[in-house]
Amino acid sequence: MVVRSADVLSREGLAGFLEAGGEFEVLQESSMAGAEVIVVCCDRLTSGVVALLRLSAARAGVPVVLVTRDLSEDELLVALECRVVAVLPLAAVTPDRVVRSVRAAASGGGVLSPELVRALGKHFERLQCEVLGPYGPNAATLTPREVDVLRLMAEGFDTGEIADALGYAERTVDNVVFSMTSRLNLRNRSHAVAYALRLGVI
Repeated sequence: MVVRSADVLSREGLAGFLEAGGEFEVLQESSMAGAEVIVVCCDRLTSGVVALLRLSAARAGVPVVLVTRDLSEDELLVALECRVVAVLPLAAVTPDRVVRSVRAAASGGGVLSPELVRALGKHFERLQCEVLGPYGPNAATLTPREVDVLRLMAEGFDTGEIADALGYAERTVDNVVFSMTSRLNLRNRSHAVAYALRLGVI
């Protein structure tokens, strides 16, 4: 792995944490292409750090562990776009936390504090309201039965064929379609299929 920081003491300290147990080999920055994980340490997520993260993501394409003081919600989203999979608060860095974060990143996992997880949750709640808001409060609520019916509708099946495929009575299929289109204010079956496609459920 590669450790990058403008501050020499921080870089050497993190490298020392990682090399102490003999589990990791810290490479020179010039060997970034051979790294499995990149550790970036910074005081703040400045435009220069973001540029570095984007470059690392483009060149190495490996997960990044970010060690920094704190992140706003917007900064967190930018970091995640740059392959950051773990964020460690600078004030809370310990050898064990650094090692666990790098180990998680190397194995395809990630590490975020509860505060950052809550910030992400709030962001996606807002996004859901903005994207699905025009369709009403229950827009995202499609039952498994409705999804099954919609998938077959998208394949061009008629009511009888859907009923046969799912083991329902034709009247049940009609009721499922009527209930769904009424609840979500959809005009017809084609509109329902288009809506499900936009949601990514079929």
